[in-house]
Amino acid sequence: MKRITTCIMLLSALSFGSYAQKKPLDHTVYDNWQSIGSKVISANGQWVAYTIIPQEGDATLMIYNSKTQQQLAVPRGSNPVITEDSRYLLFAIKPFYAVTRQAKIRKKKAADMPKDSLGIITLGRDSIWKTTAVRSFKTPEKGSGVIAWLQEKPQYDSTSGTLVIAYLEKQQVDTIRNVQEYTFSKPGNKLLIEIKEGVLLWDVATHKADTLSRGPGIRKQFAFDETGKQAAWCSSRDSAKALVQLFQLYYYSSGQDSGLIAAAQHNSHIPAEWTISPDGKVWFSRNGERLFFGTAPAPIPKDTSIVDFEVAKVDIWNYKDDFLQPMQLKNADKELKRSYTAVYYPAVGKVIQLADKDMENLIPADEGNSMYALGHTDKGERVAMQWTGNTLKTAYVVNMNDGSRKVVKEHLDSSSTISPDGKYILWYDVQQRHWFTYETATGISRNISAQVPVPMYEEDDDHPDAPGPYGVAGWQFQDANVYIYDRYDIWQLDPAAKRAPLMLTKGLGRQQKLRFRNIRLDKDERYFIGGQQLLLETFNEVTKENGWYQLPGKKIILAPEKLVMGPFSFSDPVKAKSTPVSIYTKGSYERSPDLYINSYLKKDVQISHINPQQQQYNWGTVSLFKWTAYNGKPAEGILYKPEDFDSTKKYPVILYFYEKLTDGMYNYIPPTPTPSRLNISFFVSRGYLVLAPDITYENGYPGKSAYNYIVSGARALAANSWVDSLHMGIQGQSWGGYQVAYLITQTNLFKAAWAGAPVANMTSAYGGIRWETGMNRQFQYERSQSRIGATLWDKPELYIENSPLFHLPAVNTPLAIMSNDADGAVPWYQGIELFTGLRRLGKQVWLLNYNNEAHNLILRQNRKDIQRREQQFFDYYLKDAPIPEWMLSGVPATEKGKNWGWKE
Repeated sequence: MKRITTCIMLLSALSFGSYAQKKPLDHTVYDNWQSIGSKVISANGQWVAYTIIPQEGDATLMIYNSKTQQQLAVPRGSNPVITEDSRYLLFAIKPFYAVTRQAKIRKKKAADMPKDSLGIITLGRDSIWKTTAVRSFKTPEKGSGVIAWLQEKPQYDSTSGTLVIAYLEKQQVDTIRNVQEYTFSKPGNKLLIEIKEGVLLWDVATHKADTLSRGPGIRKQFAFDETGKQAAWCSSRDSAKALVQLFQLYYYSSGQDSGLIAAAQHNSHIPAEWTISPDGKVWFSRNGERLFFGTAPAPIPKDTSIVDFEVAKVDIWNYKDDFLQPMQLKNADKELKRSYTAVYYPAVGKVIQLADKDMENLIPADEGNSMYALGHTDKGERVAMQWTGNTLKTAYVVNMNDGSRKVVKEHLDSSSTISPDGKYILWYDVQQRHWFTYETATGISRNISAQVPVPMYEEDDDHPDAPGPYGVAGWQFQDANVYIYDRYDIWQLDPAAKRAPLMLTKGLGRQQKLRFRNIRLDKDERYFIGGQQLLLETFNEVTKENGWYQLPGKKIILAPEKLVMGPFSFSDPVKAKSTPVSIYTKGSYERSPDLYINSYLKKDVQISHINPQQQQYNWGTVSLFKWTAYNGKPAEGILYKPEDFDSTKKYPVILYFYEKLTDGMYNYIPPTPTPSRLNISFFVSRGYLVLAPDITYENGYPGKSAYNYIVSGARALAANSWVDSLHMGIQGQSWGGYQVAYLITQTNLFKAAWAGAPVANMTSAYGGIRWETGMNRQFQYERSQSRIGATLWDKPELYIENSPLFHLPAVNTPLAIMSNDADGAVPWYQGIELFTGLRRLGKQVWLLNYNNEAHNLILRQNRKDIQRREQQFFDYYLKDAPIPEWMLSGVPATEKGKNWGWKE
């Protein structure tokens, strides 16, 4: 009897062990893997609404009550909005994913596609009120009790709909037909409504509409002042089919019968041949005394006498052009819509043109209330962008009372800002490596960081260019001080340079290698006030842990207090408006980021529990791996191991790299189809080790620098008994792809290599175009990522030394390349040069060109495809798996779209 019992127990143990063994991730898991989408919290902190989004399929809206900790799920809910009074939740309800998919398969017209619905919940109740075919819905920014939505009209009319104005407390609605656009005033007391035949002003309290403008026309840029007592918009009486539409600026104030023309084309204060721009933002200053709008040269009508097929189509490149033709063409629509800021003073009916073609950009201070604004231009400095990557600027201080301007700083190699009250203009001087201010009242410029004893520039920058600053945390009330970051700490600097610099964080950051950065919890916060507590996003450069510290709001400056630090990643908290309650996501490599709620950021409560299925799969662990690089400097990287790691076994290795990745050590990496990067979680789950080494570069030698850190890291890892040093691979995308291509010309250490969008030939890539922006690539080599630090003619030997193409005879490592014909960053021909060179030399090489695809794959079907091929490629070389057809014999063009060559 005892023997039988023992056998039964043994069988049970074996059965349980088999059952408990976790599965490796496969390609079927992607679609249902979830993430937290939009998230909102009510002003009183009681209610939280958030969406759970699968990679493919229908999302779920969750509504959480922090008092009862109960939740309500709404299938397909999205875009949640909680009203200002914390009483109602509005959200869109998307059509079923499957229904929309079928409609796309059937190629239905836009008017026939499934439409969104609107859902409304009275918070605290479970019932949902719904209405179908809703184009949009809106709530007042700072008011409550009223909402509005635009109901779709029948399919034959897609330009307008029925506006429903709902009074939630009274359970009443008003409707207005033929509405094209609508906007609430901030307090919610008024609505501006565009109908086909005019503009209406709806009074929420009286349920009545006044007609502000009658007749057909084109109307844009509706705006209210802060109180809802003034309104403005742009309007043209010209037909939509007219060759040119000329707009006027309309202004309305309480007591007027209708909107009046405030500015038009022939206004004496608007430049000749200019007109009101329908693309320029219309907005009121906070005090309502100024109305800002845009002007622009009057559009040139199209010459209808030109016969399209009888004229040449040519782009003319001229060496005197400000920008290269590809960049001009890329930005043509933006330039056609460019506007120049002007201001209208309603009290006196005066118009002043503030910006023009000599100073295109204007930034008013104090939300338009200040007498001063910052203007800037790069006119006369644009050609050099071809090789510098940016342009020098001239900054101006502009008097908004008369439009006069004074030069603040010429040849400025950074951006400038104006203080909240407009007393100072602030900039960082890249060459002097210090912060400067210009006092608008006196015209005096000052170095305000000269007495700071630590560098204000990026200490570890390794590009062949002057290092930039760490940034600005913000300003104190009445422009009394400005808060500036160094690498670790926060400094209080006197913009008048009279008081000595004060380190707000008491040096704790530099002492403990903690990087402090302010988190703005109030989106409307314009400045800091004395005694204000600051929440600091904190990163530990040594342990790579993240968390929050708090800077106490006291007159005596004390060191920041730790709230939480740990092996996690956090999103920025979203704070309730009226209470110290916040929501945020927290996760790690091992834990999917879930939503938490927290009072005073001291004790969190987990709200969501997404991706429970992860427990079924063999996941992974993460640790910091350290070694000494070949240049003698300390090196570090992230080492990922399978969850079921066994030190008595040997594991194949893939090294994945870009520049520096260890700051993201505790980021979650979901199993998702890759844009061409390595999906680390997927490969680790399937029994690979992955090492992601940090790389520090020496100018002029980017290839050698990559070798020093990557190869030394691989060999250091291979010294461990659990590493299969004969089965190591490398993978990189873009800059990482270049480094892959270079490494295989320098070492035979790796058994397989995968390069996404690599540069192979720096001599030809140097003069190429980044088609996504139209920019020339010279700046990358002279000043930026490619780190040559010289022109092709000054240092041709460095371009050749760092180009894989010139060293291809040394390659023995099989290489897979992704190089797409619509790549907007790396020219497609770089991949072709690499492929054809290796093919000519009889090397093992494959190239994947995803048709009409970008630098990083966009289409999900292409991402799924490359993920499968990456697995097959590395499994064949590093795990001795069967070779797939696409690698063994290829896929002929005649079989394209019928045979994908996946068969093994």
